[in-house]
Amino acid sequence: MLHEAVDEPETLSPQQLREAYDAELRAVIDAQGIERVATAADLPTESVAALASGESPSMTLSEAAAILAVDSEGRDADVIVQEVRDYLLMGMTTGVLDVDTIASNVDLDLSGQEIQQAIEGRIRMTLDELASIHGYVAGRSAP
Repeated sequence: MLHEAVDEPETLSPQQLREAYDAELRAVIDAQGIERVATAADLPTESVAALASGESPSMTLSEAAAILAVDSEGRDADVIVQEVRDYLLMGMTTGVLDVDTIASNVDLDLSGQEIQQAIEGRIRMTLDELASIHGYVAGRSAP
């Protein structure tokens, strides 16, 4: 899944993490086909095709989870999203991090409150935002 796309996310830039996420999504598209993924994930065929061709289209965590769920054995998109959120929250606990600290240390135009809302699922989180937050949290919670 997305938070498991690489072994040591703290060693990568947000762009490199996003590329790893895209690779995970492309693997599903390669295995299942553009049309099947677009239909099953309820996404525009153009977005799925762009991702399949190597582009990195703007995409939310929920949309990415819908793609992953197409190839997942019994896990639906909501479960995948919740796993990512739980991973971030556990990393914040381990790293003794609060959302304001994250906001002041990542290159996003989000306040601490917006980061909290994104992690909790009250506002949408893009994969680019996830990559920035994921990398920072992983770096602070790594042993």
